[in-house]
Amino acid sequence: MEIFLIRALQFMMAISLLVLIHEGGHFLFAKLFGIRVEKFYLFFDPWFHIFEFKPKKSDTAYGVGWLPLGGYCKIAGMIDESFDTEQMKQPAQPWEFRSKPAWQRLFVMIGGVLFNFLLALFIYSMILFTWGDSYIPVKNMTNGMKFNQEAKALGFRDGDILVGTENGEFKDFGADMFRAISEARRVDIIRGGKSMSIALSGDLNLLSMIKNQPPFVRPLLHCVADTVMPGTPAAKIGMKKGDRILALNGKPVDSYNTFTDEIGKLTDVLATASTAADSMKVRKATVVLEHADKSRDTANVVLTADLKLGFATNSYAMIYKPYTKEYGFFESFPAGAKYGVHVLTSYVDDMKYVFTADGAKSLGGFGAIGSLFPADWDWYMFWRMTALLSVMLAFMNILPIPALDGGHVLFLIYEMITRRKPSEDFMVKAEYVGFGIIILLMIVANLNDVLRWLGYM
Repeated sequence: MEIFLIRALQFMMAISLLVLIHEGGHFLFAKLFGIRVEKFYLFFDPWFHIFEFKPKKSDTAYGVGWLPLGGYCKIAGMIDESFDTEQMKQPAQPWEFRSKPAWQRLFVMIGGVLFNFLLALFIYSMILFTWGDSYIPVKNMTNGMKFNQEAKALGFRDGDILVGTENGEFKDFGADMFRAISEARRVDIIRGGKSMSIALSGDLNLLSMIKNQPPFVRPLLHCVADTVMPGTPAAKIGMKKGDRILALNGKPVDSYNTFTDEIGKLTDVLATASTAADSMKVRKATVVLEHADKSRDTANVVLTADLKLGFATNSYAMIYKPYTKEYGFFESFPAGAKYGVHVLTSYVDDMKYVFTADGAKSLGGFGAIGSLFPADWDWYMFWRMTALLSVMLAFMNILPIPALDGGHVLFLIYEMITRRKPSEDFMVKAEYVGFGIIILLMIVANLNDVLRWLGYM
């Protein structure tokens, strides 16, 4: 429950900031061009609101709604999600959105997206200034990598040290590395101390590479105990720090990766167990240990109810020394801008997978987004996630879907080219269609969250 509350609080803080900045962009340009803003709200307020305040001599009511799905800036003389068609039946006033030149209305509509993207660039810049850029270079992972069968069919072998592609060296182990491999015609590696290259097609499926179990590539970790928890099955069979697992249930274990894969198979079997006896049968295991003095023992053990043995190895973050590049205040801005643009282009490039069956299943709603925040309060991760969500929000809002900013931008560009405004009746109908599309996407994304939670995906 504590973890849920910490993640929920981080999520709400991030979303609140992004909504305020986004709507603030619309608000600022509207005020700049003398357009009246009737409401400025954090969260939606159907039927009632939590708080509202309207300053004297102000046309704008500021408030907080009860439905935390976003926010809005109600601009006079504009057809938006409020569907206020009565106002549109009245004669146009000079302070209304519809009375202003198309170029001014265009700036009002892109203001939210622009502010969200600028916020992301600023956050990335401040992250680099505060914490620097710390990572473990992939080529320094001297234990090499563990590959799945798909990767081995392409020519990779366990223990290969990844170096880079024809487009340059890999930076750190993460999504960018997977993306680079998926698009590469050549991957440079070190095998047995010798440099060599593996030819690829240049069009591997990035989504499959990451989602497959096991994934395309993982850092290779030796199955050597660093910590043995007291009272656990590992402690009961005499396992100590430095001991290595050589086999599990008669199957050779050449790495911690293989060990976790075998435990994963047992987990699948346990899920189908219908009786206590069936569950106990799955939990009984045979482990072959090699001690620090090279002596070996074979032990029968009963794993915990969640199939844990009760030991931990060193993670690759503990094995390898990270490299940190620090930035001064002024040099952090161009570096942050460059990184933000890279995040945006990568996100746009990955959108092609959304239109596949696996991509649709990968869509996530509020639960999936909230789970991306750390279980412990971590300001570094909080700001990284907030910046990423700001980039995502900017891109999603600029899509040419009616009811989103991008839909309004599309109609404004049409007006500027043809010198003709779409009719108000058409705009209302388009707004309803766009709103329906958004609701449908939200239902699909959040339904995916529920199905994952129930174990169906």
